[in-house]
Amino acid sequence: MDDWQKQWWKQIEKTTAEVEEFWEDVAQTTESVVEEVSENLGSFFEQFQSGIIEEVDSLLEDLVDVLIVTSEEIDAALGENWEDFIDDDFTNVDYHAPSAQNNPACINCANYHGQSYNGNLLVCAMHPVGWDGDSCPDWEEDR
Repeated sequence: MDDWQKQWWKQIEKTTAEVEEFWEDVAQTTESVVEEVSENLGSFFEQFQSGIIEEVDSLLEDLVDVLIVTSEEIDAALGENWEDFIDDDFTNVDYHAPSAQNNPACINCANYHGQSYNGNLLVCAMHPVGWDGDSCPDWEEDR
């Protein structure tokens, strides 16, 4: 009886040792897989990042080239004196109050605008050049 108990305990010890060895192998394999995946991911992200940087640099260079060509084309189309296309007089706005001689129907009207742009008087929105008679149908008292 003593013999089968010894064999049984030896078998349990052997099984325990094999299971322990199995888990050690699993741990080592897992560790090596994690290291390999980590290295591959690191390499992938480095290549990915450098690829993106190169692509963005290329796109920016293309954009700058297009902007330079477009700017040159605009300069060529407008000529050397492109400042001549800016009308400084348009920014000069003058106010002209209505009087008995000019726009008498607009005196004390709430709709009167009376500003001239580049020398062109805008009397009001309803009658841009003013009303010819003495009594405008759209006259409203200025409050």
